[in-house]
Amino acid sequence: MKITAEPRSDQLNADDLIASSRIVTITGVRAGTAEQKYDIMLADETRVWRPPVTVVRILLAAWGDESDVWVGRSAELYRDPNVRFGPDQTGGIRVRALSHIDKRMSVAVQEKRGKRKMHVVEVLTDVPAPTSEVPTLTDAQIDAATTTDELRGMWSAATPEQQQRIKARVAELGES
Repeated sequence: MKITAEPRSDQLNADDLIASSRIVTITGVRAGTAEQKYDIMLADETRVWRPPVTVVRILLAAWGDESDVWVGRSAELYRDPNVRFGPDQTGGIRVRALSHIDKRMSVAVQEKRGKRKMHVVEVLTDVPAPTSEVPTLTDAQIDAATTTDELRGMWSAATPEQQQRIKARVAELGES
């Protein structure tokens, strides 16, 4: 039996990368929330990646601003223990290397208010092929769910319309 310590979360977290970095392949990008603007769907991962604005700026510098172009491209993500959230040093996800860039690149990113730091991104070569695509969620699966935990697990793979359907199904289950 393989032991895992996965959090109850719909997103990839820095703690998921404590043991090693991970190469991910983007399968789609959709609007996120006000706090985290984008949900990036990944092959072989049911959770989404919600990069902070500094990482989004790196991706923009490398690949441009059309999310459709990002699909099929890969990134090596790692946990940077020096990332701060407010006064706390919490650690965060950073990009070590990217596919579809011609050469190593340096991008000036904001480290803290008023202070910028150069972030170096290497060329990602020999990208392993994903073993599967992110599973497509169907309305029938939402309708067949019998617990709110099951529905919670579907949330990150759901389209905005399906998320409304999930909310309605949660309400139905609450009435029964």
